[in-house]
Amino acid sequence: MESDSTIFLDSVKKFCPKVTDGELSEFASKFTFEELDKKDFFLQSGKIQKSIGFITKGLVRSSFTDPHGNEITVGFYSEGDYATHYASFLTQEPSKYSIQCLEPTTFICLSFQDLQWIYENLPGFEKYGRLVAEEILKRQQARIESFIFQTAEERYLDFIKCHSAVFNRISISQLCSFLGIERQSLTRIRQKLAHR
Repeated sequence: MESDSTIFLDSVKKFCPKVTDGELSEFASKFTFEELDKKDFFLQSGKIQKSIGFITKGLVRSSFTDPHGNEITVGFYSEGDYATHYASFLTQEPSKYSIQCLEPTTFICLSFQDLQWIYENLPGFEKYGRLVAEEILKRQQARIESFIFQTAEERYLDFIKCHSAVFNRISISQLCSFLGIERQSLTRIRQKLAHR
């Protein structure tokens, strides 16, 4: 677990280089570890996200079920990412999304209450919270705009470029769901690209 802590604290220091070792130590005293198996849920739809989870090992998928009963994938998160439905976490209201492990996954977790305590007592971490929130917002905006401004082929190429670390760790059906295309469409896109 010590190496997991180091990974997390190093990521915090990148965002907030002025945070002191004492503050980091106090911050670290607030987090907990959670290890889940493949197919386990970190968050289930209809439940409140009580802790934000930083992934030190593994891969998760965020999804929701549409009115027709189809599971729609909205994100993949791996090492160094946060597994969170941030709106549910911030408002402490039930989430519309589920976050499920695609691999055995280790999380470092901070509860909502502990994070509020950190912001009040360790002011240097407010910047960290803001920057994490901004990063999550940028990703959500990029996803929305990909469906407005990009073709399916452009979304696929963008995924390969931006998510190369997870590309070979997810199923074709999960990828199609994330890209918003049918399996046959992905096959056609791949064949077209192979002949370029």
